[in-house]
Parts: sequence; C-alpha cells; structure tokens
Amino acid sequence: MTTPYKYHYKCIDCNRTYEAGQVLYLCPHCAAGNTDDKPPKGVLKTVYDYKAIKESVSGFLSLQEQGFIDLLPIDKSESLPNLKVGQTPFYKINRLNNKNLPFHLYLKDDGQNPTFSFKDRASALVSAFAKEHNLNTIVAASTGNAGSSLAGICASQHQKAVIMVPQAAPLAKLTQIMMYGATIVPVAGSYDDAFDLSIEATKAYGWYNRNTAFNPITIEGKKTVSFELFADMQHQIPDRIFVPVGDGVIISGVYKGFEDLLNLGIIDKMPVIVAVQSKGSDNLVRNLDRHPFEIKTSRTLADSISVDIPRNFYMAQHYLKTYHGEWLTVTDDEIMEASSVLAKNTGIFSEPAAATAFAGLLHYQLSGKLTDGSGNVVLLTGSGLKDIGTVSSRLKMPEAIKPDLHELEKLLP
Repeated sequence: MTTPYKYHYKCIDCNRTYEAGQVLYLCPHCAAGNTDDKPPKGVLKTVYDYKAIKESVSGFLSLQEQGFIDLLPIDKSESLPNLKVGQTPFYKINRLNNKNLPFHLYLKDDGQNPTFSFKDRASALVSAFAKEHNLNTIVAASTGNAGSSLAGICASQHQKAVIMVPQAAPLAKLTQIMMYGATIVPVAGSYDDAFDLSIEATKAYGWYNRNTAFNPITIEGKKTVSFELFADMQHQIPDRIFVPVGDGVIISGVYKGFEDLLNLGIIDKMPVIVAVQSKGSDNLVRNLDRHPFEIKTSRTLADSISVDIPRNFYMAQHYLKTYHGEWLTVTDDEIMEASSVLAKNTGIFSEPAAATAFAGLLHYQLSGKLTDGSGNVVLLTGSGLKDIGTVSSRLKMPEAIKPDLHELEKLLP
C-alpha cells in the first residue's frame, strides 16, 4: 500500500480530506447533490506532503532523476507501462509563413505518445495505480482519444479495458480501440450518455473507472507535462502556455504540475495559462463568470473538445481565477487554418482539437498580445491521423494525370 504520509485527497468544493490508498472518485458529501444538467461537484485534488518531500529531495533534478515518483500517487515507477509515455518532443520554432517571429514559440508535441495523444499520460498512471491495487478491469467513456489510450496502455500491461464511446466517434479512434483488443461499447447517444453508463457499470461490476473529472489519478498523470516543460525550458517558466480546452481536465493538470513545483519552492510564479475553446463548444469559458451554469449544445469539428457539460469545470475555474489565467474562443475555420499553418510550417500534423491551441496563439499574434521576446508554449495534444475525415473533407485531391511532363507541369506551383 502507498505510504500514509505521501498524499491525501482534498475536495475542491468543501475542502474535506480523505485518506489515500483507497479507490475514491468524487467527494461523497458533494457528489450527493450532483444533477445531470450541471458540472459535477466534489472533484478531488491529490495533495502531497510537500514539507516531507522538500526534506527528502535536493531540488528539481533530484525529483527528475527519480521519475517524479515523490509527486505521483503510486509506490514505484516499475508499475508504469513499459511503453514510452511522456518525454515528448519539444520544438523551438523561429519562422512562420516565411517571416521571422519576434517572440519565442515552442511546441510540445504530445501526439508522439504511444497511442498518439496526450491522454496516455493519464492512462499510464491510472493503469499503474490499478496494478498496485490488484484492479484488472478498467472502464472509460471516451469520444476516442482517452479510449484508444486506455486500450493501448492496458494491452501493454495485460489488463482488461472496456471502452464506451458515442456512436459518432471518429472511425480512426474506434479502430485503434479494437486493434488493441479492448471491449468496445458504442452508445446510441452523446459522450455524456456513455459517461453515465460507465459509472453505472463501475458500481455494478466493481471495475476501476478511468474517467476524467471523476478519477483524481487522471489529473496526476496529465500534470507530468508541466514537469517536462520546466525541464525542456532549462528550468525557466514560459510567459504563456496555450492549452486546448473541453472538459477542463488537461488545463487543470497543467496547472496542478506547476502548482506542485510552487508548493516545493522550485518555482516562484505560475506561467499565464491560456484556455482555448472552439466557439462551437465554449461551455467552460462562457460560464467562468456566469451563474447559474448555462449549457449550449456543442457543434464543432474538434470532436475531442466537443463537450456540453465540462465535468472538470469547477477545478478549471478555480485555477484560472486563482492564477489569473486567460481564455478565448476560436472558430472552426480558424482551427482548420491553424492546422494547415502548423503542418506546412513545422511538419507537425495535429488533430483539430490540438490545433485549437495553436489557433489561440495565432489569434494572440494578430491581436498584438504577444510581447517581443516573450516565451510562448503551445500544447499539441493529438496526432492529425486521429481524425483524417475532418481534414480530408476540406482538401481537394488533384485528378490523376498521364505520365507526361507536360501534364505534370500543370500541377506544379
């Protein structure tokens, strides 16, 4: 079992605390009042004994050498899958569209994870926790990425995965899930319908549930990107980090990682984190200053961040307000243009949800909000190969030509 002093859970709403070492999802006190038409209350934060950690390690390099195990809710690194999760490429980009950039642009490409999305960070830690607690079947609701991620990670760990997906999920992601050997359950309805069914199955069959904004371990997996960014930037803090936002879990994970470093005294300030949503699915940022919560039906081509009820709303709201984050929305046309600019200038093909963050940066650039010399990171959360259909519908393939130079010249720029 996990060492008692290492961490505990704390409800972000009522501040009740719960002992570690047990399977716990939402705060029982707050969850009792949850309704289907509002984001859930009672999401738990994993809190460590930062004083004890500071006494046992000599700084960031010491934490890094030990695989950050002191800041993870598992006993040993060996419980993690042997796939290479994390340590994803970090690129410095100096030019866009043949123009030198007056600011520093960095891209963190999490599309290079084993199943080609950021979600592997959460799945890996959930799998490791399950392994240490003898939980062999893990269930998740997913629009595609989380499901394919869990399926792949479980395959590498010889665990069983049950993935519930809305029937409209992209075929490429569903194909991944099936190839990894998981049990796939298409649900006639939305992501929220699949989510609710997965909760019922968890209670009925005793399966371990990976759902984000439900299982607190997922945030702990996602926060590892912040540790990597700090290392990638030679122990410096960027001025801004642009993050695509759907249910609010990824952005909360980014905040949580830097908050851990703040609590350990390794950094002395929080970077400005920019939440970028599609205008067609803006239920998180639109409600940040609104009460009561208002749901608008989501319509966006960025399926991974198409969310009617952002289930991690309250934690994301708390972080954005506490640490003076920023937020904006971009249109689907801006997202597709950003995807094209990104691919043609950097060789990185990202899915629409990931390109949303880059669209946010381009919007800031056009608005004059990026100071010369400032450091700006864009978090790219998934490969473009995840959703070929969305992109290919906007491309025009040339007709085949005869094998003749004169015909060839008609196609040359």
